[in-house]
Amino acid sequence: MAKYQQLIDQVRQQIVSEIWLPGEKLPSLREQVSLNGMSLMTVMHAYQVLESQGWIQSRPQSGYYVAPRAEFLSQPAGHLKVQLAESVDINAFIFDVLQACRDPAIVPFGSAFPDPGLFPQRQLMRSLTAVSHSLKPADALNNLPPGNETLRKTLAQRYALQGIQVSPDEIVITNGAMEALNLSMQAVTEPGDWVAIENPCFYGALQVIERLKLKAVAIASDPQHGLDLEELSGALERWPIKACWMMTNQQNPVGCTLSKEKKQQLVTLLAKHQVTLIEDDVYSELYFGSEKPLPAKAFDRDSSVLHCSSFSKNLVAGFRVGWVAAGKHAQRIQRLQLMSTLSTSAPMQLALANYLGTRSYDSHLRRLRQLLEQRKTQARASLKRHLPAAARINDSQGGYFLWIELPRQINTTDLYYLALQHNISIAPGKMFSSGEQYANYFRFNTAWEWGEVQEAAVATLGGLIAGMLSGQPG
Repeated sequence: MAKYQQLIDQVRQQIVSEIWLPGEKLPSLREQVSLNGMSLMTVMHAYQVLESQGWIQSRPQSGYYVAPRAEFLSQPAGHLKVQLAESVDINAFIFDVLQACRDPAIVPFGSAFPDPGLFPQRQLMRSLTAVSHSLKPADALNNLPPGNETLRKTLAQRYALQGIQVSPDEIVITNGAMEALNLSMQAVTEPGDWVAIENPCFYGALQVIERLKLKAVAIASDPQHGLDLEELSGALERWPIKACWMMTNQQNPVGCTLSKEKKQQLVTLLAKHQVTLIEDDVYSELYFGSEKPLPAKAFDRDSSVLHCSSFSKNLVAGFRVGWVAAGKHAQRIQRLQLMSTLSTSAPMQLALANYLGTRSYDSHLRRLRQLLEQRKTQARASLKRHLPAAARINDSQGGYFLWIELPRQINTTDLYYLALQHNISIAPGKMFSSGEQYANYFRFNTAWEWGEVQEAAVATLGGLIAGMLSGQPG
């Protein structure tokens, strides 16, 4: 084992053992050099990896501190490292939960989207107005698949800034990330094929598997370490898996970001078995800290990673513009898109290309990340005040979700229906697995501005959980 990895494991274990508590200062780089006999570069590399994984955080002119990170969740009831699902049937329940969040009277802790007030609506509307005034009949044809040339070039440049070589010709603009993911899965599988997903996973993966009549091999993913690569390797040996659908950054719902090393190992493992990775990377811009995490696509050497993302979670939900960096699969995905939705809205593509040309995007992202971090801190503090002591709250260094574990006698689907009676939504664990092992978990959206209404809703939620624990649900 490399020396830096030894130090990473040592510091992790110290944090898990509560030798260092959240918020406490760690030994400095030079102190670690003295303590472990390692070079300064080795210690610095170890600390950088720990920071990228969300275990620690640096403070300018102050040093490194334990991050206000996850409480260590227990293994779920009936936990299996690998779970098979030869059929998936979850669409109806997911539809009901998502529909409930549309009611303006509902406090939307179960929503999948951030507060629209966080987005630069005026600037986007100015861009949409500007392109609408200059829209020509030919623009409808010019923005057919693969999509607007200027927008694809801008995306290719943003990949290049992370050291990732993606040609504009490899990028296909889609109707949001969900279409990118749908088309990617459809391009590399046939009905009846096996695909690997995470457990728990983003419910969109379950919906696509159900729609395309695929079979799922669900690989355990935990909040601290992410995907279990050993179990994935074993599954690849045992089943004829055609594709993997994974979220490598800010995984929804647990929030884990895979380390750079683990992403590289994942890509290498799948390439060895000639399995396509469909990378769902919609939250990568919502990191906390100074360094944007790389996608697994950064380690792709043979076009075996289809990298999917969108602007819906970090700029504007209503435009429904996403993309896939599809490499050798780009032509196939374009044909599939032409046979289904035809193309992404030309005015929306043009408006985004116009807005991105103003150079305001990165300034917006910096403000967005700061606000999301503040709101997440507020929401977590409120949950700690009002939820029973037995509740465990998993945090992460980015995004706007908290993954919460309740005592095993609590079924969060029952809690969801109870909370709806009080105009509160949550996302119960049933949404994120084809089984029942996450029945006592729920996902909580922290992106909304915090005030009296949100505080009162959390207090009500805490009271409902206490009532369920005492056998007197309210």
